[in-house]
Amino acid sequence: MMNQRRLYRTIESFASTHFKTDKELLKHVVNEIIKSEDITFKGGRIWQFEPGHESYRLIHQIGQIERLDPGYRIQLAKYPLFLRLIEQRTIIANETDKYLRTKGILKYSATGVGEKLKSKSGLVFQYILAFNSDDIDQHLLPDLNIVSLAVSALLRNRRIEQKAQMLAADIDKAREIQQSILPDPAVQFGPYDIYGISVPDRIVGGDFFDYLTSDETTNRLAVVIGDAASKGFKAAAQALYVVGAIRMGLAHNTKTETLMASINKVVHRSFAEEQFVSMFYAELIDGQRGLMLYSNAGHNSPMVYHAAKRTIELLEPTGQILGPFPRGTYRIESAVLRLGDVALLFTDGITEARSEDGSIYGEERLSNLLVQAAEKSAQEICTLIIDDVTRFAEGAEYSDDRTVVVVKRSR
Repeated sequence: MMNQRRLYRTIESFASTHFKTDKELLKHVVNEIIKSEDITFKGGRIWQFEPGHESYRLIHQIGQIERLDPGYRIQLAKYPLFLRLIEQRTIIANETDKYLRTKGILKYSATGVGEKLKSKSGLVFQYILAFNSDDIDQHLLPDLNIVSLAVSALLRNRRIEQKAQMLAADIDKAREIQQSILPDPAVQFGPYDIYGISVPDRIVGGDFFDYLTSDETTNRLAVVIGDAASKGFKAAAQALYVVGAIRMGLAHNTKTETLMASINKVVHRSFAEEQFVSMFYAELIDGQRGLMLYSNAGHNSPMVYHAAKRTIELLEPTGQILGPFPRGTYRIESAVLRLGDVALLFTDGITEARSEDGSIYGEERLSNLLVQAAEKSAQEICTLIIDDVTRFAEGAEYSDDRTVVVVKRSR
């Protein structure tokens, strides 16, 4: 019996090259095992289980062994001992197959590696390795078991790397998709200076904002901010879905009440109840009155800073969150933005940010910061808030997506 740790490390070292398939990896490792001076096997074969045939098919053979017909099969029904490989990993037994006995194989070793597959009789290993030695006996079992562990680990690590590569590609695609639904951060519309920032907690997130106009009503700009309740890819997909629905509704010049109710029904039909969306929708009108019409679907109440009185007005919800309540209705309210006034739209990742000691950022701190910064540009206000929340939450375990949109009437 070899030094088992050394044997394991030796087999690990055989897989330093990149392989396109499991079979390529397996063939390479078996070849290296047979060639290794540290391992006393003279030859080896690889058998692959094929569920449709309920048999193992020969896919590779190497070394000082009698060659078998390529593609030869051994039926699982004739080798019930193979079912014990799931627990024992390796078995050594007398050969019963007439053809194999004519090839001089009177005893065989069978070592299971790879995934565990379902057969009609029970679980079996995806591959079986059979090695030849001058003396096939029970003393080889420990070494063969180490071979099984090491080779199975190599196959498993390869699958993990593949999944990681696929995930990385999916992440890149998801990031591209999410960036595609976010507008340019800055926009000038009539007397309004507008700026938005969205910082996902993960690589992608569920926060979104958008600026929208329709071909028929160019004197109006819709400003939307929302938050999908789930996390990561699910939330990003949901955000994409909702933004698409809003854009479609505006393209058809749908009235705000109808648009909100329609989006609510779409979210209800398309997502589970716990995957709800909160959203604030506002329409700015290009004119001197400074009228802003809005509907708030269970979203954080935006803050409107009135410069003349240095006061804060909250734009409370006018309807329930989108999704769980298919018959929900959404009231339209209005606010007036005069010269120097600032509307601050945000998601709960701002006010519910926690510091390292567990304290919450809160609405009071946010409103105080808004009052102090109100004379700055929309971009400066936006950046100031994001930076302040980031500093506040530095070192904390919990975090969430953070999105801020500032609308300032600058003239």
